[in-house]
Amino acid sequence: MTGPRRVVVVGDLVTDVVAVLGAPLAPGSDTPASIRVAGGGQAANTAAWLAAQGVPVTLVAAVGDDDAGRERVAELERAGVDCAVERVSGAVTGTVVVLTGDGERTMVTERGANLRLDARHVEAALAAAPDAGHLHLSAYPLLDAASRGAGLRALAVARERGLTTSVDAASTEPLRRVGAATFLAWVRDVDLLLVNADEAAVLAGGLDPAAQARALSATARRVVVKRGAAGAVWADRTTSVGVAPARRAAVADVTGAGDAFAAGLLSAWLAGAAPRAALERAGDLGALAVSTVGARPAG
Repeated sequence: MTGPRRVVVVGDLVTDVVAVLGAPLAPGSDTPASIRVAGGGQAANTAAWLAAQGVPVTLVAAVGDDDAGRERVAELERAGVDCAVERVSGAVTGTVVVLTGDGERTMVTERGANLRLDARHVEAALAAAPDAGHLHLSAYPLLDAASRGAGLRALAVARERGLTTSVDAASTEPLRRVGAATFLAWVRDVDLLLVNADEAAVLAGGLDPAAQARALSATARRVVVKRGAAGAVWADRTTSVGVAPARRAAVADVTGAGDAFAAGLLSAWLAGAAPRAALERAGDLGALAVSTVGARPAG
């Protein structure tokens, strides 16, 4: 019996400074919080959650040639992630300040070396992973002109090699800036597109989630709309819309919940699970993620 095929994840690797607010944010004054510094980045988080499920995974990303970059790579390697991470001289490792509380989070981002992710590095990393069966792209590289070439090349090489592909739409405001039509042209015919409720509204308009998923399945072969505590919706071009309820969990921090969800979905779907079972596995990991502070698996 053969094991799961390798997943290559392309996207951002950053340092997260997570502040769990103990009271509503008081602009111009002090707000009590619990603060921790740890590894983050949508792609890196998804890779870590995939590794925790026993899926062979390679992260393709960029960091600065600095202590923070070395620490971010080392912790991923300890978690079982193979790192094809470019160290960019003269750039700093990206940092995200995350303010979280009341079930929501706001991010202040310096992408740093992630903006320097190079298409040639992505191509070389894929060539060095002959056992890869799937490419998962966090859309952050696509959403910034400086790194867009790397994201587009990742999808192109994956198609050339016959890999299945998935894209996480990543973030609402950058999607608005590039425009729905442009983004959907970039991801046309990917095997799986993941969007949250706000991203679905940007890309498909103010429809109900099932209608949004159906509309987006004209672009991607399969679409999952993540709705947080309201569960998730699956649609594809050949079957009816499927809905799965969310798992109940005591919310400590929602940072990385969508990344854990994506890892659960991919690990199940790539193993042959039906849509409902894949959504349930995704919900399990999402619930686990929100129950702890930080964006990565504990331990």
